[in-house]
Amino acid sequence: MTPRFGIVLAALSALIACGNQARAQDASTLKKDMIGQWELSTTERSKTCVVTLKGDGASQGMKLELEPGCAAALPFTKEIAAWSIAGLDIVRLQDASGQPVIDFTEVESGILEGLRQGEGIYILQNLAAARSLAKSMDQMIGDWAMVRSNGQPICGLTLTNNEAGPDNFQVFLKPKCDPAISAFAPTQWRLDHGQMLLMSQSGETWQFEADDNAQWRKVPDSADPLIMLRQ
Repeated sequence: MTPRFGIVLAALSALIACGNQARAQDASTLKKDMIGQWELSTTERSKTCVVTLKGDGASQGMKLELEPGCAAALPFTKEIAAWSIAGLDIVRLQDASGQPVIDFTEVESGILEGLRQGEGIYILQNLAAARSLAKSMDQMIGDWAMVRSNGQPICGLTLTNNEAGPDNFQVFLKPKCDPAISAFAPTQWRLDHGQMLLMSQSGETWQFEADDNAQWRKVPDSADPLIMLRQ
């Protein structure tokens, strides 16, 4: 072995060792972050289940607890007996033999998605954040008025909790709306990263940001802003 080759080999070995250490740290950090209470739900949160992930071991993986109503809300949870970290970034809910029931990967901080073939996507979300979102949603449901900056109402609409596809809910316009609003004709709404989104059948989306709990302003802003007021 030449001295130069030996140096290269040593450097490669060091890089591999560092990579292995980083992967171990990533898995360890993910495990630590996951310990606690989570909400397991369908994407629109029509069916939910509280899962408590623990840090101590079971015969396969680590222990967890499912609230009593889980099996009725989400039948596949009957199979879940433990959890584990699989690979670098996969949180696995598994059966008593260690086989995966559903695997989750993080899509944003505190929110993970998992797919069950033939059933669809499920969400695993920090319980406190999920309940905060539910509270925010409840505050949004009801009658609203769209006004211009002079306070003149130009349209009335009702936000509902009727499901209208994944994560979206129905919105209904009241009669005698301004032509610009009638032409937009929103049919669905949702909260997304602190914004309220109104979506039309054609796929157009209007975004609103909160000035306060009762007032939302369309963004980007304009000289004559469009504002939604809680009624």
